[in-house]
Amino acid sequence: MKTIGIIGGMSCESTALYYARLNAEARRRLGGLHSAECVIWSVDFERIEQLQAAGDWDRAGAELARIGATLEGAGAELLIIATNTIHKVAGAVRAATHVPLIHIAEATAAAIVAAGLKRPGLMATAYTMEQEFYTGALKAAGLEPVIPEPEDRAETHRIIYDELCQGVTLDASRGTYEAIARRLIDRGADCLILGCAEVGMLLSQDNVPAPVFETTLIHADAALEAALADS
Repeated sequence: MKTIGIIGGMSCESTALYYARLNAEARRRLGGLHSAECVIWSVDFERIEQLQAAGDWDRAGAELARIGATLEGAGAELLIIATNTIHKVAGAVRAATHVPLIHIAEATAAAIVAAGLKRPGLMATAYTMEQEFYTGALKAAGLEPVIPEPEDRAETHRIIYDELCQGVTLDASRGTYEAIARRLIDRGADCLILGCAEVGMLLSQDNVPAPVFETTLIHADAALEAALADS
């Protein structure tokens, strides 16, 4: 099994989900006491979020590139960034390292295409919903992403940062997310991407009337598949 390098902490809730999924799947697939070989760098998210808010993606990219190179030096044979939004700087990490980086949007797009679906609704941070680094990867796979209207984008983003990233889940916010998901489906979305790990704290297949693609699980599974390949 190859060693997976995890650039995490954005948020820590997201990274905990990745770690749990990787190990559960390793145990399920290999049996016994098997678990995933991982090295993790968990950042102080406050510092990264300030760079995001300031639009200083160059500094954020340089920081994550440094971390990726450090993980490679610590034995990582492939890398994942354990969040959707920071894939904005995935290119910087790839340029600074010599091992594969498994891209979350590319893995998610492949899963949607394999399911025979075409028009995924996307609920995520404003950065992820509005910028081409993510929707472009979906379009490159032949998909036609549907994003919420401006007011719904703003509320989706607010709930992520003001509540979910701080471990807070409110019934009122769950209802808000359910309503936004329904509006995307009414506009022609044939499935829903939970494009931020924290969105899965409020939405799931149980309360969305369309197929749900949870990027955290898809991404973790793709990383484990790569780690087990040829090993």
